[in-house]
Amino acid sequence: MPAPTSDTEVTYPAGDVTSTGTVVHVEATGDDRWAVFLDRTAAHPVDTAWPDQPADRVTLTAGSTRWDDVELRVAGSQDGTVRIGDDLPVRTGTEGWVFAVAHVVAGDPPQVGERVTVDVDPAFRAALSVGHTACHLASLALDAVLEEHWSKPAPEDALGHPAFDSLAITRSSIGPYRSEDAYRIGKSLRKKGFDPAAFDDPDAVAARITEQLRAWVATGGAVRIDADGPGLSDRRRWTCELPEGVATIPCGGTHPTSLSDLVDPSVAIVVEDVPGARLVTMTTTLTPR
Repeated sequence: MPAPTSDTEVTYPAGDVTSTGTVVHVEATGDDRWAVFLDRTAAHPVDTAWPDQPADRVTLTAGSTRWDDVELRVAGSQDGTVRIGDDLPVRTGTEGWVFAVAHVVAGDPPQVGERVTVDVDPAFRAALSVGHTACHLASLALDAVLEEHWSKPAPEDALGHPAFDSLAITRSSIGPYRSEDAYRIGKSLRKKGFDPAAFDDPDAVAARITEQLRAWVATGGAVRIDADGPGLSDRRRWTCELPEGVATIPCGGTHPTSLSDLVDPSVAIVVEDVPGARLVTMTTTLTPR
């Protein structure tokens, strides 16, 4: 059967937690499992380029048949060949490829042409969404707090502060009501003008970030995802209204619609000195609603 010929239309950027789509392709993945491709889905998979946010938890339903424990992967096809998950050799959006959401199920799959309903676990989605927005806010607050520790001009973040986060980050992970970001301050960052002594008192830095986060959350600013189009590979941007202005950050994840959905944000910072570098881990947590 033919591989997908167009990107999956994704509705999760608008906050959808349910959708109905038509099966356009089914591909065997081994171990009696099948990758089901729909023309439209509300399911958020793990992004291939920056896998910080976990995939949604979803179920599929077609008629009286239901599939639980569905695994979500990003797939790409070129010249009729489908590559799924870790086998995909290119980043989402690479020219000449079609990108789709693979809903991997066990047992007999639905057939091409069938209508399938996708239901996302709304509580898990909400917990990840607020964690993701908290991650972006914490990065902006971190940049603002560290501004005084730059001795040279540096690239700026979405609010016009030196972009420590994007220059130093090595890893980011989103979880329910939390995020964790790891940074490395090495020779190259010092040459750019950043002083590692900024983290001599990590608790003080964390307290200032927490204070800024809570001030922003108290405004209840609007949050949205702006997208260039409905396809999986179309560019999307997290956009948040803050007192300092509208902040925009490229992002493929999910988010709430208001900062008021974030409850009691708090930041902790751990610093480790290793030969030639200072490693910083920032953890942001929220109180579950």
